[in-house]
Amino acid sequence: MRLEEYWGVGPKTRELLTEELGVEAAVEAIESADVRTLTTAGLSRGRATRILRRANGEAGMDVLATGDAREVYKELLDLAREHAVTRDAADRIQVLTPTASHETRVERLDAVLSAREAWTALDEGTRETVLDAFEAYDETGGGERPAVEAALTLREAGVTEGPFAPIADVDPEALADAADALAALDDGRVREGADEELDGLRASLAAAESLAADAVGVVEAVRDGDVRGTEAFRQSFLDHVAGEADVTVDRVRDAMPADAADATDFVARTLRELTDDLRTAVDERERAVARDLRGEVAAAREDVDVAVAAVDDIAFHLSLARFAAAHDLTRPTFVDDGVAVVGARNLTLSAGGESVQPVTYALGEHGVSAADVTPASRRTGAAAADVGVPGDERISVLTGANSGGKTTLLETVCQVVLLAAMGLPVPAERAEVATFDAVVFHRRHASFNAGVLESTLRSIVPPLTESDRTLTLVDEFEAITEPGSAADLLHGLVRLAVDEGALGTFVTHLADDLEPLPEAARTDGIFAEGLTPDLKLEVDYQPRFGTVGRSTPEFIVSRLVADAGDRAERAGFETLAEAVGHETVQRTLAEAWEERSASGE
Repeated sequence: MRLEEYWGVGPKTRELLTEELGVEAAVEAIESADVRTLTTAGLSRGRATRILRRANGEAGMDVLATGDAREVYKELLDLAREHAVTRDAADRIQVLTPTASHETRVERLDAVLSAREAWTALDEGTRETVLDAFEAYDETGGGERPAVEAALTLREAGVTEGPFAPIADVDPEALADAADALAALDDGRVREGADEELDGLRASLAAAESLAADAVGVVEAVRDGDVRGTEAFRQSFLDHVAGEADVTVDRVRDAMPADAADATDFVARTLRELTDDLRTAVDERERAVARDLRGEVAAAREDVDVAVAAVDDIAFHLSLARFAAAHDLTRPTFVDDGVAVVGARNLTLSAGGESVQPVTYALGEHGVSAADVTPASRRTGAAAADVGVPGDERISVLTGANSGGKTTLLETVCQVVLLAAMGLPVPAERAEVATFDAVVFHRRHASFNAGVLESTLRSIVPPLTESDRTLTLVDEFEAITEPGSAADLLHGLVRLAVDEGALGTFVTHLADDLEPLPEAARTDGIFAEGLTPDLKLEVDYQPRFGTVGRSTPEFIVSRLVADAGDRAERAGFETLAEAVGHETVQRTLAEAWEERSASGE
């Protein structure tokens, strides 16, 4: 395959990869999603990742139909990468994409959840041993020897269950011999300390080369003392070189020339011949030792290959398992149609340490019942009947209080759907997720700009009309155009989504202007329910199904009245209180202060 046929590989990238790797190796790196090889060749990590995502999951990337959907996708991968145990595992996570293959999703879920079960069952000391083994593997840059050593460490630690099972069947003695042999080899060269004879020859060669570099100095050293005549000089020279280079006298004698112009010529030619002889001896011995070492590796080749593949896969699945364990993620159920979440948490917020109220929501066919909604222990103690149960409407219009979590709910649903599409567990007590050809997520972008309106419609409408299975999550569409036109356009989008058989939620403050909705759509609401003792807005983030939510501005005005800095400012806010209902404002403040008094604050 030509390199240019891969998405993102232009002439400059092709030239770089061809020069650094060769076409065959470059194709293999792309096909195997090998980020490390591509970045080592000179590509930036971001470019390598984009190329590999398209090469190995182009259809999956097409599911991310909007920039905001792609942003959620990237945020999820970044959260998962934080738990990677090796750089290669982090790279493999980074190129994960949604997949329409049910089999692939299930296989990955099985592997990740099995790895989590095995990981959480380990004691703290064993976990440290496992992490240390992968850290050592990472520090050496990966490869056969580090992989074999990591496999031996894991096996010796008794970690052979679940995803670690492949290393349980290897022959530890053969693997240990292979590890020693691999440790003795360095890119085909035999390392120092691997063979005593080879080390001796290398030392002799180095000494002979040093002597050869200063033939005149050798002559002077040999003549120093009572050395007279040719034979005495030859014998002294033999003894001197044999001692300095730690070689036999015969080896030196064999290197001597039959004739020489003078003593310096004699010494120089002898030392030159000796170094050539020793160099040949070093090469021959190194070839013999390397051949034996490669033979030991070959004898354990099957076990070595198992170890290399197993360590790579273990690192990948263990990284995702640690991600799942850290965020208490659960297995989603794949369904033919619909999307439903029970006790779902926004992963971005919870990962950031924020307190998150789990919510239940559903669109289309689902198995959510009243029992799934009532445990949402609402802080005001309101009756569960106020919440209701979601119907099987495919489209919802979500209304309610400012800062009421409407956008967060959309993002949470998007997170659950994308994680499930990648074959990963999700942040919910339970989730039912269908397969989608396109996920349209549009965050609120406040800008009355014709360009923004046009680009937004271009990102929302085509997936609805071109894809058979589309999930549409649109937040406050009215923020990008005037209210009158926004209501008309939004009503048209709801109708279009219904007509195209899509699933979706549209967040808006214009619910009244959208009536009547098509039969396949409903209106849900989120309510602010008062002020906390410290006068913060108290919101029940669990939507009430089939009910229009209200922004309840009296709560905001109540807080402004209470926080007024002087008499004039307070009088101004009290004027607003009259407009929204003075009695309601006073009752809100009284309840907040009564709760504060009861708590002893």
